[in-house]
Amino acid sequence: MRQGITQLALTRILVCVAVAVMLAAVAATRAAAQPTGTTRGTPGWTPPTAQAVRDAAIEWIDNRGVDAAVRERAMRIWQSLPETATATDRLATLGTTFALADSRAERLVRFCASPREDTRLPDVAWLTEPDVEPLESANLRLLLGRWLVQNSLFDESLAQLGDLKPEQVVDPAALLFCQAVVHHRLLNKKEGLTAIDRLLDGESHCPRRYTALARLMREDLEGVKEETLDHIARRMEDIERRLDLGRAGPKVRQVEDGVIASLDKLIKDLEDQQQQSQGGGNNVQSSRPAERSQLMGGRGEGRVTAKRLGGKTGWGNLPPKQREEVLQEIGRLFPSHYRDVIEQYFRKMAAEEPAKD
Repeated sequence: MRQGITQLALTRILVCVAVAVMLAAVAATRAAAQPTGTTRGTPGWTPPTAQAVRDAAIEWIDNRGVDAAVRERAMRIWQSLPETATATDRLATLGTTFALADSRAERLVRFCASPREDTRLPDVAWLTEPDVEPLESANLRLLLGRWLVQNSLFDESLAQLGDLKPEQVVDPAALLFCQAVVHHRLLNKKEGLTAIDRLLDGESHCPRRYTALARLMREDLEGVKEETLDHIARRMEDIERRLDLGRAGPKVRQVEDGVIASLDKLIKDLEDQQQQSQGGGNNVQSSRPAERSQLMGGRGEGRVTAKRLGGKTGWGNLPPKQREEVLQEIGRLFPSHYRDVIEQYFRKMAAEEPAKD
């Protein structure tokens, strides 16, 4: 009986994985056949000039009512910035200017210039308060959001960058690129493709590394199909990322439950397809069993009574040795992250209560 359960489990999982791999290959072929984007003659956005950023920074300093020494220091900082400075350099210089006259900005800029030591983040609620000028608010949020992306804190980065517009910041390419990365990693397909297209609208003003990665992300996102094993594996990677960051709260449990539900649905859909393919023909029923083993006449549909694959059947409670055999077989035939998905499925099913009669 145990051997039968193992074969049933292995067959169902391998069928599920094989179909998912086939669909992923088809999606990748279609994505590769599509154009990788074109260069626009007229960009949809442009970064502000060095002079415009300098004037805005000095105006902000004057509005703060700082003393002459602070203003003079700010002037020297901007005078030392060459006209050929990149938008990234202007953003960094703007952050330094804010730090001269705002102690809260000084702490935030210092934080964003340091490597991450733990998962604690500074209090930044003040960035959206009414008394904070839009120039300071938007560009400090971009500084922080970029740091969060670099440290794989994508949910936190989305909270800072999600509603910002290119015209609000001095480095619109960095904003759109970070938004694209966040949505790509969180599997927000529609929002990710929108951010990528906006970025490529101003391709002539983007660093080449941004546009190259943007095209790769677009091709990848276009090939993502929900509720496939590839989609499930990506969500499992996201769970692992969250746990590595010490995020083990309701959000992670919600994602975990969603992964298990998706895998259940995938297996059920494959079972339904298999049953449909075996349908047809006439049913021949008898009121009494055959008296001896022999081939019986008639043509049946080939249907069997559906049973719940959990609890009582032993689907989620395979003995450790047999379950390891199944996982090893998956690891031999398919990439390693598929094993992680199936192993998580086993754990979830094993934790369920047995079904009531």
